[in-house]
Amino acid sequence: MAAEVRAVLKNRFPKIDEELYEYLTGVLTADDFESVEEIQDAVGEMLVEVSGNQMDPKELEMLCSQIIRFFSLGTDLPNGLHKLQQLNTPVLMGTMGAPQQDQEEVSSIWLAQKQSSSTVDQRKLEKAEAKIRAKQERREGIEAPSGFQGATLQTNKEATATQALSRRGQTSEASSKSRDIRIENFDISIGDKNLLLNATLSLSFGRRYGVVGRNGIGKSTLLRMISARQLCLPAHVTVLHVEQEVVGDETSALESVLECDEERDTLMKEEQTLTKSGANDARLAEIYARLHEIEAESAPARASVILAGLGFTPDMQRKATKEFSGGWRMRIALARALFTKPDLLLLDEPTNMLDMKAIIWLENYLKGWESTLLVVSHDRQFLDEVPTDIYHFYSQRLEPYRGNYTDFIKTMNDRLTSQQREYEAQLAYRKQAQLFIDKFRYNAKRASLVQSRIKALEKLPELKPVEREQVVTLKFPEPEALFPPVLQLDSVTFAYDKSATILQNVDLSANMQSRICIVGDNGAGKTTLLKLVNGDLEPTKGIRMAHRNLVIGYFSQHHVDALELEVSPVELLAKRFPGKPSESYRTQLGQFGISGEMALQPIASLSGGQKSRVAFGVIAMTVPHLLVLDEPTNHLDIETVDALGKCLQTFKGGVILVSHDERLVKTVCKELWVCAKGTVRSVEGGFDEYRKMVERELAEQ
Repeated sequence: MAAEVRAVLKNRFPKIDEELYEYLTGVLTADDFESVEEIQDAVGEMLVEVSGNQMDPKELEMLCSQIIRFFSLGTDLPNGLHKLQQLNTPVLMGTMGAPQQDQEEVSSIWLAQKQSSSTVDQRKLEKAEAKIRAKQERREGIEAPSGFQGATLQTNKEATATQALSRRGQTSEASSKSRDIRIENFDISIGDKNLLLNATLSLSFGRRYGVVGRNGIGKSTLLRMISARQLCLPAHVTVLHVEQEVVGDETSALESVLECDEERDTLMKEEQTLTKSGANDARLAEIYARLHEIEAESAPARASVILAGLGFTPDMQRKATKEFSGGWRMRIALARALFTKPDLLLLDEPTNMLDMKAIIWLENYLKGWESTLLVVSHDRQFLDEVPTDIYHFYSQRLEPYRGNYTDFIKTMNDRLTSQQREYEAQLAYRKQAQLFIDKFRYNAKRASLVQSRIKALEKLPELKPVEREQVVTLKFPEPEALFPPVLQLDSVTFAYDKSATILQNVDLSANMQSRICIVGDNGAGKTTLLKLVNGDLEPTKGIRMAHRNLVIGYFSQHHVDALELEVSPVELLAKRFPGKPSESYRTQLGQFGISGEMALQPIASLSGGQKSRVAFGVIAMTVPHLLVLDEPTNHLDIETVDALGKCLQTFKGGVILVSHDERLVKTVCKELWVCAKGTVRSVEGGFDEYRKMVERELAEQ
């Protein structure tokens, strides 16, 4: 059937653009049309426009009648023409063949962008696709919403991706075994909100890419769209996204990692079965040869090294996965990914679940990563150590930069400065030209010069100011002064039961000027110490003394669990602190970047970083004298982490902070305490000295 449809179109439109010809063929063969009217309804307007509007209704009907006859033949479509059915995204002709900007190129506001030319109105293409999609959905019992104009049905504000695919690009991709990835001309949206428009993501095999951008802009959604293959990736490229923790069961942590190598796991099980049966020696020989080829014998050692690097002791590696908390099961998921070595590894905030020792190990491990890495992170140290390239996600686009995060910041600032100069130069040129035009508009001798100026102004692109992202500011209210001692722990020991002492003989004091950072391995007792400081736990031995008027603002690692996700931030504050006008709550939330519509939408719809800001807003309403913050940077974007550092510097109360974010600790803290082996001790030399201690421990392992 496809060949016949092609022949009819070629015969009627011999000069048709090749890509448009392929597109129309795909549309006409992607669905089983039942009547002439259905074909006219789907592509009639396009066919008339392709004819140069020379086709009258009778000619159109005759052409559609020729095409409809082929649908009664029941001919199967060639495989290549089923691609439009397999993709749940529209093929947008308007963006095909668009020139790609070089990574190092700096766009100039003096250069007018070349407009994409098409012989058919883009809206009519989308309209035709929408009609076909709507018809298919009706057949499946799904009714398309009123005004539906796209080819992807969006429900419950679920993220969707659409992509314009070039047939030439698909052909070259199919014939190539390269593991480079180029995803062109794609959009991502959630409901009516566009996250990316006409974006391009180019990933060269073996390079490591960091993705940076503000909270809620869509970084995690981008990774999910790639991992779900809602964007077109080469079929032979393997992709693994570390997003969900491993399901807990009786499988040990080590076996859980080894199971990822499916070929090894299958061969080992087959070998055990054949060995027990005592048969098929030839097959056993084949299995042993293949196991030797894939280095199956060294697999347990390789898996153990990865788990050890992520903090699993030999005893922990033998424990069942069901015995671990969610954070540790996320580490197992990360270990499985590192062991599997996919062509493209997607990591979303991998340092959130790790202590300093595991972060340093992961940095070193990923610097030797041989395939492609795409990682979302807020950790500046990590982004300086690991990525070879940075993608800046902002204003519905992705902007590529060579180098690590520090290189990116320098290049971006240089680029913005250059663009600002060009903007100001063009502004001055426009002003000068307009003055000349106004002065000599009615001077006959200068008429040609005036016309020349007018034409020059008309050719200039639209003048737009340089886009700079809004500066993030955070602010906690100023508390009343308290005379010391504000808080003190004297010879405090704590045990959850008599056989397991977590902390012993801890002495710690804090006042309104304190800037204390507590560091240590996961499981060393840092969170337990903060709960003792906050008064959530009572010492087994020793004394906790606090000023009678002391108000503590406690931010826990699991702050989201304490938020009511079904209400808006404004409603949450109104419930927690009733009796104030709505503007008071909005003002408080605005101090933490929760403003406008964001303050009125359900908390469940906010990103992790935005939820953290809501939690800060709740704490601020109590006007605390002492902030006790347990990993507050998890889920925050880099700009917000920097803003938090500045906020804590100027805060008039005391701060006790647990964090592995090196930049934040160096910005804020004056004292560093290490929690290890049941004790808490001060470290002279601050975070730099602590990092050296951790690196020495890793070197000795």
